[in-house]
Amino acid sequence: MTTPPSEVGLLRLVAQGLAGPKATTAVDAVRRLTAAQGQDYPGALTSIALRTESRSRDEVVAALDRGEVVRSWPMRGTLHLTAAEDLPWMLDLLGERALAGAAPRRAALGLTDDDVARANATVVDALAGGRRLTRAELLAAIEAAGVAITGQRGYHLLWYAAQTGHTCLGPTADGEQLFVLLAEWVPTPRRPAREEALAELAVRFFTGHGPATVHDLARWAGLTVRDARAGLAAARPQLDSLTIEATEHFLDPAVPERLAACRAEARGTFLLPGFDEFVLGYGDRRHVLDPAFAERIVPGRNGMFLASVVVDGRIVGTWRREGSGRRRTAVGTAFRPEDDALVAGVAELAAALP
Repeated sequence: MTTPPSEVGLLRLVAQGLAGPKATTAVDAVRRLTAAQGQDYPGALTSIALRTESRSRDEVVAALDRGEVVRSWPMRGTLHLTAAEDLPWMLDLLGERALAGAAPRRAALGLTDDDVARANATVVDALAGGRRLTRAELLAAIEAAGVAITGQRGYHLLWYAAQTGHTCLGPTADGEQLFVLLAEWVPTPRRPAREEALAELAVRFFTGHGPATVHDLARWAGLTVRDARAGLAAARPQLDSLTIEATEHFLDPAVPERLAACRAEARGTFLLPGFDEFVLGYGDRRHVLDPAFAERIVPGRNGMFLASVVVDGRIVGTWRREGSGRRRTAVGTAFRPEDDALVAGVAELAAALP
């Protein structure tokens, strides 16, 4: 079926749970996405809350505290929120490619293999027995063991411990996530065979993000295109497809019907945090963001994504909070002067955000 590009953003809003039926719980919202960008922790809480019936950030934090949701580096060496039961098999499937670049990075940081092994052993010992420690406490333990944590060394060592399946970020204390041992926090992990894991990843990506392409899947998960195609081949019977500008896109067969039931809502205005999956979940964003304005979302291509204003399924501007205390408000900036009216209501919408 041939579909106009203007439908892509609307369908994705529904697939991701931003428009239409919301998830009953925070962990259900995370499962729908499979993995949600988590570099900006406060923004990640809002992203998930926006997709739940309660729209409550506290509910997302409670899911972390209960061990239902965790935060780690499951793919592309980037922080994401996942359902706890999904993290181990995603690390098994996707961690190898991320770890492949670790040796050159260690060399650049002046870390030896012995440093990494000693830091890993220190982290495991420090957390064993159900202990929960802050980043600063773990870094202090590593430094006390004789491993330098200056510069980016400390971050790399904590990343490596999580990337190799030793730790994850889970419960919170005073607004900060604490590190725990993954084996203790998720005591009965799923371990599907590689082919099964590829198929599940494909089904869930296209169900929670579609319409999207096989190249979007490869980019999002950090897979080779060959592996992405293998996963899609196994998942294909559970998916529908649309042709958009001569390119095949895949999605949950139920999404078009759900969009028909909530089209007016989907065509409305959405304020999203900077690293929301609606923006970052795809290699090709041209159907929801004019390429001419790509650097307005990521100024200087520095990897820091600004909060976005989405209207009628397209990103038409950015927004930010200004001021402090009672004078704190939100301000929107349209990409084009003719869209100024579309971002005029940002302050009111931002006041209602979770």
